[in-house]
Amino acid sequence: MRTRLVLSSARLLDPGTGSFLRETALAVSESGRIAALGDDREIRALAGAGTEVIDLEGAVVTPGLVDGHLHPVTGAELTHGLDLSRCADLADVRAALAGAVRELGRGDWLFGWGLDPNVFGDEPVDIAPFDAVLTGVPAFLLLFDAHSALASRRALELAGVDGPRTFAQASAEVVCDAHGRPTGLLQEDAACELVERVAPRPTRAESRDRLAAALRSMAAAGLTGGHVMDANGESLDLLAELDAAGELPLRLRVAPWCQPGADADVVHELIAQQGRGGALWRVDGVKLFMDGTIDNGTAWLERPDCHGESTHAFWPDPAAYTHVVGELHRAGVPTATHAIGDAAVRHALDAIEKAGRGVRHRIEHIETVPDDTLHRFAELGVIASMQPTHCCDFTRADHTDNWSRRLGEERASRAWRCRDLWDSGATVVLGSDWPIAPFPPLGVMAGARHRRPTRDLTQPPHGPEQALTPLEALRGMTVNAAYAAAEEHEAGRLALGHRADLTVLADDPLTTSATDLPYLPVVLTTVDGRVTFRGTETG
Repeated sequence: MRTRLVLSSARLLDPGTGSFLRETALAVSESGRIAALGDDREIRALAGAGTEVIDLEGAVVTPGLVDGHLHPVTGAELTHGLDLSRCADLADVRAALAGAVRELGRGDWLFGWGLDPNVFGDEPVDIAPFDAVLTGVPAFLLLFDAHSALASRRALELAGVDGPRTFAQASAEVVCDAHGRPTGLLQEDAACELVERVAPRPTRAESRDRLAAALRSMAAAGLTGGHVMDANGESLDLLAELDAAGELPLRLRVAPWCQPGADADVVHELIAQQGRGGALWRVDGVKLFMDGTIDNGTAWLERPDCHGESTHAFWPDPAAYTHVVGELHRAGVPTATHAIGDAAVRHALDAIEKAGRGVRHRIEHIETVPDDTLHRFAELGVIASMQPTHCCDFTRADHTDNWSRRLGEERASRAWRCRDLWDSGATVVLGSDWPIAPFPPLGVMAGARHRRPTRDLTQPPHGPEQALTPLEALRGMTVNAAYAAAEEHEAGRLALGHRADLTVLADDPLTTSATDLPYLPVVLTTVDGRVTFRGTETG
């Protein structure tokens, strides 16, 4: 056996049991699999002339952490502009915009991202508070949910948007005032694209470099893989290019989108795409949307929100969605459905139940659901894909935030029911939904445990009864992520024959407090036994 890598003097943590293995070292074969487990001396004896041998000095090795829901290509692009995520009120936003405007050249566009609707308080979400700062400036400001944006007056003018429009996406809207004039708020991607298509685009080289940099940062944070929930534009070509050049530091499972209006030809093309890939990426699944978001009034709720919004599905005809899910199911293609509101989740479960068993379908987000929905995930074998940091950072325990106020007390008290879904027998997978929330996986696991605002951990938790245990949080990014991808036979555990996708931490993530976990140093990250990140602790 030719040995690619030896890790010795390690504590090998099994997320299946929550205990350390009795072995202290492992060897990785040239094929990138764990080939041997044993004590330091016997494993070091397997090293050859070309083997990389790393003494971990007691660091903790876990199966590689996998983000269950992220958008690396889109995120690399969207996060290139002005970060508005730390703005707490309108004054903060105006100051940030003013600073950015001073740096612009004549005719330059201003791009911002991460804008929290809570900065508007009780006022409407529109561009008016920023008109004075953005006079004559084409600006596109993405709200944190990435389902809506604010466009400046000049941007609307350049795009020729001067009134309402009709879209195939039922939730998409150019929001207008009582006189039919656009307020600047664009709901859902069909409306946002009206402005985006006239804005300057990055070159292919810029997109490649931004993506490569984002993926390197993910590896440095301890990620070895991710379930990618889009494949728009040049995404697949960019992934293939990085993979071929040996610059892809994560193993990526990609689910292209299927939008409303998809006909038989589109569905056939999505089926034909399955299996396309390279050494470290592949197309495996299809992403669909059943609704939008609660914060912008485009979710699908069984009862309207406090503004009378969030009353219908993303698909104008929900039966068409059900038909597509059935077609994909019969072709053996797993689906991942964005379903945030209770009606959206219920319809997605109904569609999967009608399709039958045998394919591991998923539902993404699941932000609020009633009791009678919980048990259906386990009964139907549907994966529950959750992003706990959304609850931490975009809602408040006292329900004064925009999300909670829209829903009202009863539904806001059912926020991100990670604990209840887990206890009902569902397979819960954790992720970030980056760029909606930060991607570091230790922060995601910490949020699942403490459910407090990341910026101020002294604040009370939102729904502490829904917290996961340290071991459950780890499983949500290892064992369960592997199961969701039908890879439990080769990933998610430290076992012979499993992939050597490994995350090495300075200490035990199970005994590190939830508040300290995000700051636990990442010592080493490997994919297929090749080092993708090396911290200073390993020299």
